[in-house]
Amino acid sequence: MENKQPQNKGPQMNMPRFNMNWIYGIVIVTLIALYMTQGRESSSVTTQTSYSEFKTLVMKGYANEIVVNNYSNTLQVYIKPEHIRDVFHKGVEQTGQRPSVSVAFGSTDQVEAFVNQAREANKFTGKYSYDNAKESEFFNSLIMNILFFGGIIMVWMFIMRRMGGGAGAGMGGGIFNVGKSKAQMYEKGGDLGITFKDVAGQAGAKQEMQEIVDFLKNPQKYTDLGGKIPKGALLVGPPGTGKTLLAKAVAGEAGVPFFSMSGSDFVEMFVGVGASRVRDLFEKAKTKAPCIIFIDEIDAVGRARSKNPAMGGNDERENTLNALLTEMDGFGTNSGIITLAATNRADMLDSALMRAGRFDRQIHVDLPDLNERKEIFVVHLKPLKLDENLDIDFLARQTPGFSGADIANVCNEAALIAARHNSEKVGKQDFLDAVDRIIGGLEKKTKVMTEAEKKSIAIHEAGHATISWFTEFANPLVKVSIVPRGRALGAAWYLPEERVLQTKEAMLDEMCSLLGGRAAEELFIGHISTGAMNDLERTTKQAYGMVAYAGMSDKLPNLCYYNQQEYTFQKPYSETTAKLMDEEVLKMVNEQYERAKQILSEHKEGHAQLAQLLVEREVIFADDVEKIFGKRPWTSRSEELLEAQMRADAERMAEERAKELALEAKAQESENPENSQNSEQSDNSENN
Repeated sequence: MENKQPQNKGPQMNMPRFNMNWIYGIVIVTLIALYMTQGRESSSVTTQTSYSEFKTLVMKGYANEIVVNNYSNTLQVYIKPEHIRDVFHKGVEQTGQRPSVSVAFGSTDQVEAFVNQAREANKFTGKYSYDNAKESEFFNSLIMNILFFGGIIMVWMFIMRRMGGGAGAGMGGGIFNVGKSKAQMYEKGGDLGITFKDVAGQAGAKQEMQEIVDFLKNPQKYTDLGGKIPKGALLVGPPGTGKTLLAKAVAGEAGVPFFSMSGSDFVEMFVGVGASRVRDLFEKAKTKAPCIIFIDEIDAVGRARSKNPAMGGNDERENTLNALLTEMDGFGTNSGIITLAATNRADMLDSALMRAGRFDRQIHVDLPDLNERKEIFVVHLKPLKLDENLDIDFLARQTPGFSGADIANVCNEAALIAARHNSEKVGKQDFLDAVDRIIGGLEKKTKVMTEAEKKSIAIHEAGHATISWFTEFANPLVKVSIVPRGRALGAAWYLPEERVLQTKEAMLDEMCSLLGGRAAEELFIGHISTGAMNDLERTTKQAYGMVAYAGMSDKLPNLCYYNQQEYTFQKPYSETTAKLMDEEVLKMVNEQYERAKQILSEHKEGHAQLAQLLVEREVIFADDVEKIFGKRPWTSRSEELLEAQMRADAERMAEERAKELALEAKAQESENPENSQNSEQSDNSENN
């Protein structure tokens, strides 16, 4: 071992490893080259004729070269280029550059005598030679046949070895290892370089995942009490909330082997491949236990099985799901294999997959709230060069409903915008522009609009701003813009309050605010346009949700017609009820539309000033609206809630910091007990 260490430390040449595939490739290339060479040699035309015709060709002066083969008692007469058409009645394009005539003869002496006679008569001046190499034609043909069939045999052996999947493939191996698992394995979860410190927010989800880490690190602690290690955990949540990151953090914290695979990797065009890959994955995991199997987007393979065979369900997908169900509930109780899975379509998963014993617990990874968004911003702002005056609390308030992936995108877009403006640091305005870019799309300053269109858009957006300013539960206004972004010609930006529950009054205020643009067009322009199509779509969906799902209508109170059954082909209500729903929705929307027109009529002067200011500036902020309409009547309520939340956040962070300082002090005392004793003695002496 000591002799090998210096060799490992010294420079090593990256020599290519020997592979039998090289031999197969060389044989195939050689065969192709030989066939191509033969093709070039035989590209010229060769015909047979009698000995007397041969003498006639020579005496006419058509012969360019004569080659005699004693082995086969034949000779080749190569014709001069200028006489090719006279002999073959074809051009050089059809006969090739060196066409020849093959002649059988009886005696070599007779041929030599005739050639000498033709030379004396000056009828033949070309080359006369003997081709003794032709005698080995039989052996060349034999070698070519051996090489050809040998190459076929080697290629066949190569394909059969790959089809067998190597040693131990068994029946699970398909063509080119198609039945093998495609899972990417990390020998140690720490190789991923991700721990719980890299996952900002999601305190509840991390707490539940920490228990799984404890199971893997110290299983004896739980099994001694009769507990069982959980078979699996299902991470459920919207896209971009960090489900995959949490699974990698669990593997990094536990330091165990980690198998990562997507649900779509089980799906293949061949029959039985998905089930084979499932079995192969769990066989590999058993050899590495304790370990973690992570299946991302499990809804691709775990979707609920069809209850109606006549509908022609995907049998291959269902067979794969059956194999997964068997493997998850088939190995030993304390085998140390934990299956983690992630999906944002939990309602589509099969009930057998969700039962206890397979996925013992469901961990909900929701969109981050205000405090969690702050923590996520802190993580993603570390590599950026930031302005000293940047307020992270302000950024967190400006991104309600954003996932962790969205916040990472905001930070990246802000850095790109700052670089585009040749700034040395990323500032507050760069982040605001990045949020606008992600929500509204790319700003189109070059879009050509007439003055009438611009004024119409300004009146529409000013209608939204006016209604939201004078309705109690509408979201606070941030700014209004008539600069086209994406497919929108204008937009009003709000700062939504993060409510856990939505009341009927709040939803009606939001609906009234959405209809403010269309109402402003009808009141102050005299005609309506297609600019309110998105507003009407959102209003209609919200109204149907309030009537059919939330039971908020007058004629259908306290009724919910939401049906979660996947294979249901019948409405859970009658046609009479459907007609009543339509009437209630129409009534609700019309009431809010009339309410919007009434509010705009009461504040038409302020609305006109706001629209004119929009035409002049194109972008106005809440301060400009406040100068026109005065202070918003209900702003104090939202500000109080926000201030209370900020105070609670500050207190929580102070408590956490105090705990960290206490732990650090205890750790220093345990490391240096002598210093602590000396400090105690000095304190006693001072007291004396």
